[in-house]
Amino acid sequence: MPTYRWLRNGTEIDIESDYRYSLIEGSLIISNPSEMKDSGQYQCLTTNMFGSILSREAVLQFAYLGNFSGRTRSAVSVREGQGVVLMCSPPLHSPEIIYSWVFNEFPSFVAEDSRRFISQETGNLYISKVQTSDVGSYICLVKNTVTNARVLSPPTPLTLRNDGVMGEYEPKIEVHFPYTVTAAKGTTVKMECFALGNPVPTISWRKVNGHNPSKARLRKSQAVLEIPNVQLEDAGMYECKAENSRGRNVFRGQLQVYTYPHWVEKLNDTQLDSGDPLRWECKATGKPRPTYRWLKNGVPLWPQSRIEMVNGILLINSVNVSDAGMYQCLAENKYGTIYASAELKILASAPTFPLNQMRKTIIITKGQEVVIECKPQASPKPTITWKKGDKALRESKRITILPHGSLRILNASKSDEGRYLCQGVNVFGSAEIIASVSVKEPTRIELTPKKIELTVGESIVLSCKALHDSTLDVTFYWTLNGQPIDFDKEGGHFESIKAQASSADLMIRNILLMHAGRYGCRVQTAADTVSDETELLVRGPPGPPGVVIVEEITDTTATLSWSPGADNHSPISLYNLQARSPFSLGWQTVKTVPDVISGDMESAMAVELNPWVEYEFRVVATNKIGTGDPSAPSRLIRTNEAVPKTPPANVSGRSGRRHELVIAWEPVSEEFQNGEGFGYIVAFRPNGTRGWKEKMVTSSDASKFIYRDESVPPLTPFEVKVGVYNNKGDGPFSPMVVICSAEGEPTAAPIDVKATSLSVSEILVAWKHIKESLGRPQGFEVGYWKDMEQEEAAGKVKTEGNESSVLLTGLEGNTLYHLTVRAYNAAGYGPPSTAVHVTTKKSPPSQAPSNIMWIQDGSQVSLGWEPVRPLANESDVMGYKVLFRQEGQSNSQVIETQKTSAVVLLPDVGVYIIEVCAVSEGGDGTTSPQIRVPSFAGGKVTSAQTTLHVFSTSSSSVTLLLALMVPSTSW
Repeated sequence: MPTYRWLRNGTEIDIESDYRYSLIEGSLIISNPSEMKDSGQYQCLTTNMFGSILSREAVLQFAYLGNFSGRTRSAVSVREGQGVVLMCSPPLHSPEIIYSWVFNEFPSFVAEDSRRFISQETGNLYISKVQTSDVGSYICLVKNTVTNARVLSPPTPLTLRNDGVMGEYEPKIEVHFPYTVTAAKGTTVKMECFALGNPVPTISWRKVNGHNPSKARLRKSQAVLEIPNVQLEDAGMYECKAENSRGRNVFRGQLQVYTYPHWVEKLNDTQLDSGDPLRWECKATGKPRPTYRWLKNGVPLWPQSRIEMVNGILLINSVNVSDAGMYQCLAENKYGTIYASAELKILASAPTFPLNQMRKTIIITKGQEVVIECKPQASPKPTITWKKGDKALRESKRITILPHGSLRILNASKSDEGRYLCQGVNVFGSAEIIASVSVKEPTRIELTPKKIELTVGESIVLSCKALHDSTLDVTFYWTLNGQPIDFDKEGGHFESIKAQASSADLMIRNILLMHAGRYGCRVQTAADTVSDETELLVRGPPGPPGVVIVEEITDTTATLSWSPGADNHSPISLYNLQARSPFSLGWQTVKTVPDVISGDMESAMAVELNPWVEYEFRVVATNKIGTGDPSAPSRLIRTNEAVPKTPPANVSGRSGRRHELVIAWEPVSEEFQNGEGFGYIVAFRPNGTRGWKEKMVTSSDASKFIYRDESVPPLTPFEVKVGVYNNKGDGPFSPMVVICSAEGEPTAAPIDVKATSLSVSEILVAWKHIKESLGRPQGFEVGYWKDMEQEEAAGKVKTEGNESSVLLTGLEGNTLYHLTVRAYNAAGYGPPSTAVHVTTKKSPPSQAPSNIMWIQDGSQVSLGWEPVRPLANESDVMGYKVLFRQEGQSNSQVIETQKTSAVVLLPDVGVYIIEVCAVSEGGDGTTSPQIRVPSFAGGKVTSAQTTLHVFSTSSSSVTLLLALMVPSTSW
């Protein structure tokens, strides 16, 4: 875990000495900070087992804004036309403040223009030429940019002298930017320049010996030059010029752009053996050019006998353990400091070997090269010696010790078998490893067959045999084009079969084109790995042809070319040309010239295409094996325009209004319009006449034309034909048909209109119609409205055909309705009948039959109940209905009676649901609560007794009141 210490102005802070300090996870927290005790530069010093590093500096400042002096300010008196400067004299503050001026009273602020200027450097208000409107009281307002606190100065009165008007005079620059302006790269520079004068001077800017930056902006009537994102090339001499008719004045100042230090090359953590030299270099750019300092574990590092520091380079000769630690390089100029950190680790240890080098057995074959590794970890680097058995190993042309300590044996033989020992030694100790070398006979392999040609869908077995040292086990691996075959992911096409210990087979079933390639068998033993390959060639349907190009297009033909695709080892015999348009069902084979496109052709013409239709084309190749995949579609192309050749079909008449001839047809599909500007020519003439009238219908989607002529009697026969045209010319007409003009709307109103109220919500309306020779009705419309409503709000119900009655439903009860009937057809509506009047029935009784009693005798149930007494606004009771159904069924049987009793015969065994309701002119009343009665079909009760049941329905629930034993013979 790291530990943290904090420095203020280079002195360590004693956290324990002041209750205001606390340290949480390295962060320094100061409670109730004060400017006197806590302002300054802070740095954090972090330490762990590897050393210490120092953070960059952080400056703690306190923002404040004092008050203006309360002393009364003297009035400033000037002559009209004279310039004036009103002093702000701001209070003490930190950091920057923003200035504005109030005129007479808050919040009336002084507006800046070419005549008035507020400097954000001095805070003063400058008026280049005083006018009478400027007379008044002026207050300087300052605002702290951090705390947003504001304070107001005492007012400064401005008055005019009475000794005349000031004459004209040349400009006098009263406020300007410093002679030297410094700015950090990337910041925004603002330079001020304002002059007094009469007339009011104009301000202009230029960069001496250069052009103003294109990004520069002029603010506040050109009194401020603003350069955003300032760069090094923006530096230079700038000139501000104030000018009027009386003269001019100029100020020049230098803009200097500086940059903070920026790393070009940082330090990297370094690990050295004891005694090695260290060379570290850090590089930084900046303007002014940075200088460098070095820290070790947060403390300044100074040159010593072994330590040199030259221009960002640190050199330490013959490092030792005392040099280990955390180092920091500081690059700094007058505008900032940057830090780079790295760890120096010094290694000093006795030799040790990793586990993977300890005691291993190496098996090789005769003639191979073998390298026995010996790479101990040690500092400083150890001395390596080798032994075979108990004797020191002698090097030769065939046996050499490599520079890093490993042993290499070339062209191994049986004589190289044995036990080898490697030892590493340095000043801190020694270590050794042992390896045994065994030399075997090399493995040989035979893969058959050597070259195969197959057709898609066939199968084959590849056989791989290995001749190897009998003491070694062998493993077989299969590859395709150098990649291992994944038998689990190949869809069952591949199967590995190990027939014997020294051989293996690869079964390839149902071969696909993708299975062509180089098949390899790799045999691996503990001593060596050998492999062999065979070539499998697969014949199949052709691949897709290349890009299809439309060479030439006419109104009905397209000349196409393409490049042949892969023939997949079987020559292409023919090509098939296909097309697709918005009107086709997918891709369709098109007729071509020549009819048969042989396999050696690379172009053909598609014929019998439709004019002015967008087509895509593709080509499919075929060989003896089959038909391959199609080419990619050609670009979308439209055939040329042509005169239309297809007239509209099914020309016929339609119903219309009186004096109208309605001609209809099926629109011609866009596929057969053959060009832009498509429309119809409607030709017609009265039957028996010679001249045709022709009308143009310009819409290609039109399916109807209406010709209106007041002189045309109803049902006049016309000869009609419809033609087509487009921008290329007129096409053919349809066959001539005879169509009659409209017959006209009905002229007679229905008679004998009768309206009968059937219930509280239903009225039956009936009528008769006088037959007409013209204006035959297609149906009738009944209008109805309540007595207090206007006829315009009437509800409407239509009938079709020759119906002479209609049932109105959903009406209000006990309400007077007015009704009319009129005929209609496609031409319009006829006159309405005389209105009739009828009142709907009162609503049915809301009271249900009560106190229902019943006696059951086998399957016969005798019922009785109290009569229903309707309310004043309800219909009178005309009788009762008894509804009964077997439990679990939805359809009820009904018995009607005018009495308050009834006998119900229950035909089947089971439980029956019985209900009773009153019947009135207004319909059926509320039903009684349900009665559940069991039925014993056969007519007798086993007890030979009957039971009287009485239910009171005075409440919403049904309650059993009484069960009396009475003789079964009567009730």
